[in-house]
Amino acid sequence: MCYFNEMLMPISSSGFPDSPDSDDSRFQEETGSDVAVEEGRPKLKEPAKYAVLLLNDDYTTMDFVVDVLQRFFRKSRQEAAQIMLRVHQEGQGLAGVYVFEIAETKVAQVQEYARAHGFPLRCALEPLL
Repeated sequence: MCYFNEMLMPISSSGFPDSPDSDDSRFQEETGSDVAVEEGRPKLKEPAKYAVLLLNDDYTTMDFVVDVLQRFFRKSRQEAAQIMLRVHQEGQGLAGVYVFEIAETKVAQVQEYARAHGFPLRCALEPLL
């Protein structure tokens, strides 16, 4: 019988660690039990999603809003134009849905880009229910 990694796990002649049902009494002594316990996998839940919204203002040009939607949200020109019209007519438009960290980053990127170009475009995030 040989051992590896100083963990005192017995290795059988096959090259694999001995199983709990092995006749080696040292395995039972080291683990304190001869019962094999299978640990369950943790239940993972889907992370919360957040809507990133562009908000209307009286100064940001429609072309700039389309540019933002294409640049930061990877929208086609046609899709960006539809969202821009919704922002203009309804006061806000859905730019995308993301997990919190990504949504927060998108909001910060859009606002920084708008300020750098002299526009007061606002972008917000809201949790989806």
